[in-house]
Amino acid sequence: MTDHDAHRHELVADCRLRAATDLFAHTWDPVVLVALRSGPHRRRELRVAIGGISDKVLTDALHRLLAGGLISRHAYAEAPPRVEYDLTGLGQSLVDGPMRALGRWTIEHGDELLEAQESAAPDDGRRYE
Repeated sequence: MTDHDAHRHELVADCRLRAATDLFAHTWDPVVLVALRSGPHRRRELRVAIGGISDKVLTDALHRLLAGGLISRHAYAEAPPRVEYDLTGLGQSLVDGPMRALGRWTIEHGDELLEAQESAAPDDGRRYE
């Protein structure tokens, strides 16, 4: 087995790579992360900032991001109770690194991507999304 073959095998078997790419598998997770970039937010503030996200979908995204160590949840002992969500250092590094790079790529190539998808779409009016 060559060094190249061994490296390729490591990438296929490496669950760290799959874990990283899974961060973009759920449509709303990156959106929630970007919404938290400006600092801690309450759920209601997140829903307003994001727009178009249901409460269930937001709850699911928050649970995934908490489980992934990308955001933190802080409950304040107040009446009425107050809970805020914020990026962890890991979440901040994802937003400032790969997500920022993806954003730049999208600005530069987004139109080309959409045009390619539209030209590849079946004639029955379906689109790839």
